[in-house]
Amino acid sequence: MADSDQTEPESPKPDSETVSEKVEVEQPPVEPEKDKKKNKVEVRLQAVGDAPILKQKNFNVDREKQISWIILFLRKFLKLKEQESIYLYVNQAFAPSPDQTIGNLADCFSQDNKLVLHYSRGQAWG
Repeated sequence: MADSDQTEPESPKPDSETVSEKVEVEQPPVEPEKDKKKNKVEVRLQAVGDAPILKQKNFNVDREKQISWIILFLRKFLKLKEQESIYLYVNQAFAPSPDQTIGNLADCFSQDNKLVLHYSRGQAWG
């Protein structure tokens, strides 16, 4: 009896059929709404002078978009001819460079988390 008390029961050896491995698949984190909004900037387009007024003034624009994209959007939306010009201003003060990004302007000049851009068919400021 002494031999049977000292021996430990053998654990069953795992077969390839009975072994189940836990494989954790790393899924990309789900972006909350706040993170999605960080990639967008609320842009308010205000008409100045004789420029046509937009029915919708607020737009959510990707931070990586350039001012040239806004200008092309306005030209298309307002149905301007090629010879007609459009001017864009930040804070009623200066005309941004066409290669300036919306995100950079928003970081520097946004108020209440909105970037206000004024547009005109003729030169208005600066």
